[in-house]
Formats: sequence, C-alpha cells, structure tokens
Amino acid sequence: MKKDIPNLKVEDLAIAIVPQEDAQPNDELWEVYILNLKEEPIQNVLIASRGYGEINGEIVKTSTLRHFFEAIGGLQILKIEPIQTRLFEIANEYWVSFTFGGNMYDKKYVFVAGSIDSAYFTRIPFLNRKGVMIR
Repeated sequence: MKKDIPNLKVEDLAIAIVPQEDAQPNDELWEVYILNLKEEPIQNVLIASRGYGEINGEIVKTSTLRHFFEAIGGLQILKIEPIQTRLFEIANEYWVSFTFGGNMYDKKYVFVAGSIDSAYFTRIPFLNRKGVMIR
C-alpha cells in the first residue's frame, strides 16, 4: 500500500554547472558535474538530462541524454556532460536516480532559464572553482 512506501529525501547530493578550467569569457562549452557529498558511496546512478523552453519566441527542446555510473564514491565528484552556453536561456533539468543503503532515491534538479549566470556563482566543493550549484 502507498502508506508502506517510505518517503525518502535526497540529501548530500548536488549538480553543478561550471565554466571549463582556463575558460575564456566567450567559451561556448561549460561542464556539468554530480557531487556526492555523502561519506559513503551511492550505487546505480542514472541521470537523465534535458533542456526545454523558449528562445527568441521559438519553442526549444533538447534531446534527452542518459548517463549511468555504477557507483560514485563518498565525497567524490564526476563530470556528467558538457553544456553549450546558448542553452542557459532555457531550463536545464537533471533527474537523478540512485540506490543508497538498500533504498532507491530520485530527485529532479532544474536550472531555470537565466539561473546559470556568474551572478549566482558559488565555490564548488572538490573542484575549487566557481559555478552554479543546486543541492
């Protein structure tokens, strides 16, 4: 029954979008990372990424990309994919599913249109670089 299904909250996991190392102001590619801020590894990590929105009055939808990692170690960061800066004008969604402690978790991280901007930069753990991060 529905009441028997545990409602588990995802904690200590983040998605970050960061300019490439040694990036120039006009570089068109940035990098997307997943950060496991837990001390223990997570298993069977599936990430589905897609973009959607409107640019100059035209509806834009990107392809859905799927990435699988057998495990992400405790206190580890992994690169998911590159992202083109022109896609910062639309919403960029990363839906993460994984197992931890014998339970399955999932969470949707959405960078809304215009949120990937230096005005929202923070220091990204493990990278020692600035970028935009959702926890």
